[in-house]
Amino acid sequence: MGIPAKAICKKAIKGVGSAINIMVLTMVLLLITFAGYALWDANDIHQAADKSQYEIFKPMAAEEGKSFKELQALNAEVFAWLSVFGTNIDYPVTQGQDNMKYVNTNAEGLYSLSGSIFLDCGNSRDFSDFNSILYGHHMEKKAMFGEIGYFVDKGMFDSRRYGNLYFSGKDHGVEFFAFVHTDAYDGMLFTANITGGARRAYLDELLAKAVHKRDIGVTAEDNIILLSTCSSVSTNGRDILVGRITDRLYEDTFINTETNNRRKLVSADSWAGIAGDFPRWLLVLVPFLISAVLILLLLIVFNRRKQYGKRGYNI
Repeated sequence: MGIPAKAICKKAIKGVGSAINIMVLTMVLLLITFAGYALWDANDIHQAADKSQYEIFKPMAAEEGKSFKELQALNAEVFAWLSVFGTNIDYPVTQGQDNMKYVNTNAEGLYSLSGSIFLDCGNSRDFSDFNSILYGHHMEKKAMFGEIGYFVDKGMFDSRRYGNLYFSGKDHGVEFFAFVHTDAYDGMLFTANITGGARRAYLDELLAKAVHKRDIGVTAEDNIILLSTCSSVSTNGRDILVGRITDRLYEDTFINTETNNRRKLVSADSWAGIAGDFPRWLLVLVPFLISAVLILLLLIVFNRRKQYGKRGYNI
């Protein structure tokens, strides 16, 4: 006697249902794995961009560790160092033959999505031009030029007035006097090395577009520096912090505060360093296995509840 058509249909439906469950489970595991990898990869990018990666190369630092010249030996296109007091902007400065290379190349000359802080290819490396333009990515966790946009806050602008620019073997002071919001197609402001009578018009245009500014007596005879990065405020927006380069050096009054904050983060940084020592495949596999075990346990509990339900138990 053959198997009833109803039984065959029932088995077929059950088989299709099981197949769908397996497919859904597989997709869930893949999505969880991808999400874990994406989070790890994003953290890896930000960690690579953190200023702590370059502290050992900082010029005029303690005798221990590597020197600025050693960084230059790794990449001859490193020529300066920029610090904005009271922020995490404390990086070596590069310059390529065009303005594309260091968008995805770090200061050691290696490929990196976080890129580098770099000088416009149209500027002189001795910062003798009237206007020198530095570019850097707007990154989260205050990496690279991620804090430039914070200067839209008047309190931030008023309290972070100074910085330091090391080049040509010596330190130079930077006094910031304007914060500008514009767009990427601002041909006037993004023209490097303005000369002659156009300097006054450039300075007037810059101050007219300033969200915040202070009068420090800047003239067309000074050397100014623009720190430019992308802005999240508008499409194709750009935030620019503008300063005057001087021979006068300024005291970093935030240094003790930064030291205390760093001490509080020692434990977290230590764990981050430990995590960074594990192979990438292991960091992806662990959350995958944990997710698989949790889903398997849920399926077991579900099946047991289903079986007990068929036997008439109340659970």
